[in-house]
Amino acid sequence: MIELVFRYSFRFVVLVLAQVFIFNNIEISGYINPYIYILFLMLLPVSTAPLLVVISGFLLGLSIDIFSETIGMHTAATTFIAYIRLYVLKFFSPHDGYAKGALPRVKQFGLPWFSRYTIIIVFTHHLFLFYIEMFRMQDFFFTLLRVVLSTLFSVIFIVLSQYFVFRK
Repeated sequence: MIELVFRYSFRFVVLVLAQVFIFNNIEISGYINPYIYILFLMLLPVSTAPLLVVISGFLLGLSIDIFSETIGMHTAATTFIAYIRLYVLKFFSPHDGYAKGALPRVKQFGLPWFSRYTIIIVFTHHLFLFYIEMFRMQDFFFTLLRVVLSTLFSVIFIVLSQYFVFRK
């Protein structure tokens, strides 16, 4: 149990630091901003208590907001995806349900399952985050293009991480 807490705490810190110092500095033509820090929430075990997931989402977003000076935008977006994660997992659950201790990974469920799960979570996060950032409907299509391109870019990084970093 202590080992799991340490492992997830370490993952939390590494993803926040990677987001703040590396991925926040990637901006391509004003359209593409990859956000990989949400991988922390996505990779939590399926059986994690929903309240713990939402609290983790809040803390994750708050950490990014503190470093990025974004006044709660990431907190709202990550808390929202932490809340809907349970419903997305239920939607994609196998016919016989998830095995005890199941981890949402490419290795356990395959690339098609993980890709669908990732696309929905990442798209929802980006949609929520970018429209909160704009907070007006005047640039609706520009923002939607940013959401789609950033989602594509983020999903590529997240899926690649399954093969190079989170192989276990």
